[in-house]
Amino acid sequence: MSLIKTDLLIKYFKIIFLIILVFSNTTTFGAVSSLVGQHNWDITQQKQPTGVLFNPDGTKMYSTGITQNKIYMYSLTSPFVVTTATYASKTCDLEGENDALMFRFNSNGTAMFVLDTKSTETIDKYSLTTAYDISTCTFVTGSSQDFGEGLEMRSFAFSNDGLKIFIFDQDGNSNKHSIKQYSLSSSFDLSNPTLTTDYIGHNGDLNSIEDFAQGLEFSSDGSKMFITGNNEDTILEFSLSNPFDLTATVTYEGEYIVNDVVELAAITFSTDGSKMIVADWKNTDATRGVYQYDLTCGFGVVKCIDPTANKDDVASIESQSESAKKLIQHTTYPVVNRMGWLRRNNNRGNLTNQNIKFQFKNEVLNSLSKTLLPVYLSNYDSLNKDNQNSSWSLWSEGTISVGKIGDTSVSSSKNINTSAITLGADKRGKDNIMRGIALRFGSDDVDVGNLGSALNMSAFSLTFYETKPKREERFIDHLLGLSFINSDLINNSGSTSTNGERSGEQLYGSFSLRDTLSQNNLNFTPKIKIDYGLTHFAEYTETGAVGLNLKFKDQYIGNFITSVGANIDKNFELKNKSFLPFFDFNYSADMSPSTKQKFSYASSGDKYTLDNINNDTHSIHAGIGFDLITDSGFNLMTKYTRDQSKGGGYNDNFLIAGDYRSSHNSSYVLSVHETSTEISYKNNYNTLNIDVSGNLDLFAEDPEYGIFLKIYTIK
Repeated sequence: MSLIKTDLLIKYFKIIFLIILVFSNTTTFGAVSSLVGQHNWDITQQKQPTGVLFNPDGTKMYSTGITQNKIYMYSLTSPFVVTTATYASKTCDLEGENDALMFRFNSNGTAMFVLDTKSTETIDKYSLTTAYDISTCTFVTGSSQDFGEGLEMRSFAFSNDGLKIFIFDQDGNSNKHSIKQYSLSSSFDLSNPTLTTDYIGHNGDLNSIEDFAQGLEFSSDGSKMFITGNNEDTILEFSLSNPFDLTATVTYEGEYIVNDVVELAAITFSTDGSKMIVADWKNTDATRGVYQYDLTCGFGVVKCIDPTANKDDVASIESQSESAKKLIQHTTYPVVNRMGWLRRNNNRGNLTNQNIKFQFKNEVLNSLSKTLLPVYLSNYDSLNKDNQNSSWSLWSEGTISVGKIGDTSVSSSKNINTSAITLGADKRGKDNIMRGIALRFGSDDVDVGNLGSALNMSAFSLTFYETKPKREERFIDHLLGLSFINSDLINNSGSTSTNGERSGEQLYGSFSLRDTLSQNNLNFTPKIKIDYGLTHFAEYTETGAVGLNLKFKDQYIGNFITSVGANIDKNFELKNKSFLPFFDFNYSADMSPSTKQKFSYASSGDKYTLDNINNDTHSIHAGIGFDLITDSGFNLMTKYTRDQSKGGGYNDNFLIAGDYRSSHNSSYVLSVHETSTEISYKNNYNTLNIDVSGNLDLFAEDPEYGIFLKIYTIK
């Protein structure tokens, strides 16, 4: 019995020890997995290295120190693998008596900035004739910048766009270490810096690190900052709520002790953050060098970057869900518009129409110089009803939508461009039920944030619809459809990016009830509408950056939107023509369930969940316009609409279109949309067809015009 208890006690302590060991490894050693190798410097090259950098593809490594007054270049046979480095016999001879602690390149490698600490501490600029070839360096006279405050500079770094510079000041605020953030008037221009903030660190200061701290570095997307010391050889890690912005929330994540080195200087990373490289500033020549470590996740020295705290990552995930929901709206709107047009022109024999529209946000109206013009065509006499029960009617609607969703406290802004064409055919049966089918080909391009993240979602949709009269003035409209989705995604982290391809399927439907109350040709039509749908996105894994690649699980997105509103129209029967003005108003409540996306790092398996994507929203839709139909063959349609959402976003659209058929064989078409005008003439004689069209935009910055001639035969 005692032996059993002893065994159980031993197992118990083993479990406790294992838990402590795991916890210790997680909090102390973070995501650093292993020391890969050390590069020993030849005594004739860099002594006491304090700075180390790579070119963007990792095939060149550069080092500087405080004794040689030079920057040395090495060639690497394997990118960012320091054990494959060999001296390239290329140097940059620095001007004057330099104690160069650190250096940086501009974004294209044609300029280099060197921190000179010999006497008056300055950052000096060198131009490079050949990008990233330091042997072509030339000192730029008068470029030295001391920032006017007598700083004791130990390292510095730029933001990706070069509009910010960060300086590690060893003797900063009240003799405490600090990181000073400056804004620059133009990219990598140090001539006129402006101090933005003086960050003194967690718990009020940065004095937990040593007096001779040497390293300052950011992750490629600016969401993490790293500081190194040299007495205890520690790396301190911080998370930034806004990339490259110390004025926002900065969270101290902890420290990692580098046991392999004696005096830690510079720190840098591979572009994807999967490798960490540090410089060892030792006094023993034989062991002086650069060390490389593998990380289990990109830039995860202490803790992996939390994608749910990264505004671009959150916005990229949100854009997929938002685009899926908008796809249902963009797919059903043309069909609903078609059924509304059919009812307004219920007594018209010819039900063929072509309608090309352009939608956009108000703030970009003046930036658009050319639109896709609406064309509303009629192929038969407007009063010819002979074929209304025996032939199919064809229609089309094209849409271009340009808009923007502003940033929030957790998500970056999104610029959205949507283009689509819908082709449809329907037929009226003897029971006066109109049934049809529509095909939509559409694309959504979403630009996320400022680093280059993007979503390109293309979809093919097939919709079956029916508008059915229940009484003389009551109609039930419903539709059912299926979409096939393919998305290409780019998640840019500044100097590197990941890529993904995701497939999806979507089922959607819409049901509406309208009851028209008529008196003296005035029609009032209250309506109720329900849109519903379900979207499935397949799992996918990003490629392109080993340390930053994410693996996304399947995602299901529900859609349920209710709308109530009314339509008012009045038919005025004039001599040889009908005039039908209309106004419609709708209020929509998006009651879709919130969705969530589960994902993890492909390299480490660290798991994350983004919850509550796309909360309830409310919007108002209003439209006004008229149809003019004449016996002579001239028809005109115009409409203005506005969609206003609760969050302040809105879409405005205005179109005017008409056609004139002077005889059975010829027609004239006029189309005016915003500032653009199009006129076309069509004529057919036996099998010979002649189409002439021209467009003119007088209000564009540079007036645009064009003329097109098309001649063809049909047998």
